[in-house]
Amino acid sequence: MNLKIKERVHELYWKHDINCARTMLICLCELFDIDIEKQTLNSAIGLHGAGGFRAQCGLVEGALMFIGIYFSDKGKTEANIASICYQYAYEFTQRFGSLKCYDLRPNGFSENDPPHACEEITGVAIEFTKEFIKKV
Repeated sequence: MNLKIKERVHELYWKHDINCARTMLICLCELFDIDIEKQTLNSAIGLHGAGGFRAQCGLVEGALMFIGIYFSDKGKTEANIASICYQYAYEFTQRFGSLKCYDLRPNGFSENDPPHACEEITGVAIEFTKEFIKKV
């Protein structure tokens, strides 16, 4: 994993206690030199498995939000962006095995979960997403 991404993920998780979806958004914005509004970051507060419900992974949700922001700025149509999101979800599933937080979280869930258990997969998913976007 890229050391810069690894360090940034660690900082966002442990120093700022930022969830996975917002960490994905922040890192992708930094990697692609895109400004992100506070309101957009606020909209992702509950996007870590639907507020902990263990539904769609926040890494996927953050990436999909970024794809919408990035490709809108590049002049893509809504239909094009939806198609890119579909392709991303397909390729993410091929690479990681699922889109669900419940399936992706290391060691599952328990009342004694350590904080930020998804730190490692977050860095890998950010690199995966960066490469996906570059090839599109």
